[in-house]
Amino acid sequence: MRIEILYPEVCNLFGDPFNMVFLEKTLPEAEFLRTPLNETPQFLSEPVDLVYMGPMTERTQERVLERLTPHREAVKNAVERGVHFLCTGNAMEIFGDAIENEDGSKLDGLGVFRMTAKRDMMHRHNSVFVGTFGEIGIMGFKTQFTMAYTPDPKNAEYGLFRKVKGVGLNKKALFEGVRVKNFYGTYLVGPILILNPDFARHLLRELGAGDVPLAFEDACREAAELRRKDFAALVH
Repeated sequence: MRIEILYPEVCNLFGDPFNMVFLEKTLPEAEFLRTPLNETPQFLSEPVDLVYMGPMTERTQERVLERLTPHREAVKNAVERGVHFLCTGNAMEIFGDAIENEDGSKLDGLGVFRMTAKRDMMHRHNSVFVGTFGEIGIMGFKTQFTMAYTPDPKNAEYGLFRKVKGVGLNKKALFEGVRVKNFYGTYLVGPILILNPDFARHLLRELGAGDVPLAFEDACREAAELRRKDFAALVH
């Protein structure tokens, strides 16, 4: 199995690099490719099973788009072919239509799916989220300067996680995140795979890893249960 981590030196906020540390411990035989910002992503020309990108600053979003925009069609084709992507925090905004500033100016995204993220740099949104992914319970943290909007106000078309408590893709959406084929994008940080071992198990099965034991599985599940109790008290 080959897993590519895009731009780890700059897309590394909120502890989310530990999503990949967790997978490295779980899949010791897998090949992990770390592609720095000044290099061309390997998934554009070579077989890769999973592409991961983590949260970044707003200035870094501009730099990432500068690097990926020349490869827009190749990125779209990779998603269409069913390559798995996991993008956490504001990384998924790169793949939407646009990122809009308060003054109305925009950064053009890659256009993989119909979504516009709107920045409000004077007001950071912080909250906790509880939701579901099919029969799997999901939880995570949100810390962001943006809310995102798809053509469906409830975000049911692209929605990744159904909201139970908290805020979805925006304050009116019933779903959090984006799923298009095997592209998984979510604002949830934490890191999500450690916070949600059942979702990690789902992703690993899709990647062909079967029921390989999760790293530190007992500790992860014990911590997840404690976190669920904390979130039940916090989220309304």
